[in-house]
Amino acid sequence: MSQPHITSLQALLGGLCVFILFSCRPPVPKSSESPGTQPIQQRVEELLARMSLQDKVGEMTQLSIDMVSVGDPYNLKEPHQLDTAKLRHVLLDLRVGSLLNVGGHAYSLQHWREIITTMQRIAMEEKPTGIPVLYGIDAIHGANYTLGSTLFPQQIGLAATWNPALAYETARITAYETRASCIPLNFSPVLDIGRDPRWPRLWETFGEDVLLASRMGTSMVQGYQGTQLNDPYQVAACMKHFLGYSLPRTGKDRTPAYVPERQLREYVLPPFEAAIKAGAATVMINSAEMNGIPVHANPRILKDLLRDELGFRGVAMTDWEDIKLLVTRHRVAKDYKEAIKLAINAGIDLSMVPVDLEYTALLKELVEEGEIPMWRIDEAVRRLLTLKFELGLFENPYYPAAQYPDFASEKHQQASYRAASESITLLKNEENLLPLRPGQRLLVCGPTANSLIALNGGWSRTWQGTDPRYD
Repeated sequence: MSQPHITSLQALLGGLCVFILFSCRPPVPKSSESPGTQPIQQRVEELLARMSLQDKVGEMTQLSIDMVSVGDPYNLKEPHQLDTAKLRHVLLDLRVGSLLNVGGHAYSLQHWREIITTMQRIAMEEKPTGIPVLYGIDAIHGANYTLGSTLFPQQIGLAATWNPALAYETARITAYETRASCIPLNFSPVLDIGRDPRWPRLWETFGEDVLLASRMGTSMVQGYQGTQLNDPYQVAACMKHFLGYSLPRTGKDRTPAYVPERQLREYVLPPFEAAIKAGAATVMINSAEMNGIPVHANPRILKDLLRDELGFRGVAMTDWEDIKLLVTRHRVAKDYKEAIKLAINAGIDLSMVPVDLEYTALLKELVEEGEIPMWRIDEAVRRLLTLKFELGLFENPYYPAAQYPDFASEKHQQASYRAASESITLLKNEENLLPLRPGQRLLVCGPTANSLIALNGGWSRTWQGTDPRYD
């Protein structure tokens, strides 16, 4: 594959730099062998055996950056800065293993590097286990939460190119610029089939064609992950949203879908199956319910289908606050604690509980009370540790900035231009509308009639991509 490679001298210097920074942390795992020479499975088992229950439930928790920043959730102080007291509470007391998102708008490359290096230093030097943080971001059409990064067409635009090689290249560059930001996990690609134009996230899909969606999705997974996740220019991909998310009966987001078995297997499942065969490292679960059962509480989907039939061995995670929805929307759990029990026992490994500091305590209680078996906890943590080892985070939680000279480079911009050019779709000139007659007047109306930022769409420096201060 055509991903870039560093020279052996660069690798040596980069490794030496990180070694000097982290040489004072406890060795993980303790062994007479050099950690880098041990099989990952052995390293995982040795580390897992040393972990307390608090360590384990913390690893299964994913919080938003809001919870470790100065200010209140969704209302952070500007300019953004970490609150080291909050950060230490989250990492050292709660033992949280994963963080995500951005505080409202894109950050500079330098600021991202300051944030992540601070997090990793505290996690690896001060936590008894020395386990690094798994940081995730929505780099949907380029490293869109890093200022100045290269943006690409949205997935529906890429689908219009009918060019899997181009999808691979855009994903490879996105991975490069995301990893330059010290972030190793990307919540992309969307593999939901786009067949209902009412659904508000249709533009994030590869459209209605199953074969095209499967080919383009596979290419993006390969572009993100390359041949080795511990490559300094690759990230872990996340398939989303498993399963049936894009076919709600009402057309409204996060509402119930009813998908017959034949339709499920013919139209909905193939893009995910192809991505799993391509080695996708993680999967995000459908926020809603399918055929009357919330997917987060359905072991037939999360275990029988995803694990046993499709053979997925990676990390299964929730979307934003979805476990609470089992109480507030689906009403299948009497309270939050019971919702956690249903989700974890159904097969969730990593819970995105973005602004919730009580999750780890409730999960710990459920294990101590025998409501969640320890083997289920160990199974989830084993998958999370495996991913962190595969990403090389224990050895290189980040790489020197000088290792990414092509961030936002001219050649990356040219790749963006090629993708945009190929995504252009020609329409039939019915009734000879074109060319326009001299002096003919046209009415151009609607909310995007004079908006340049609308051309980039959502996930463009801000969540909805509508703030011109950052784009």
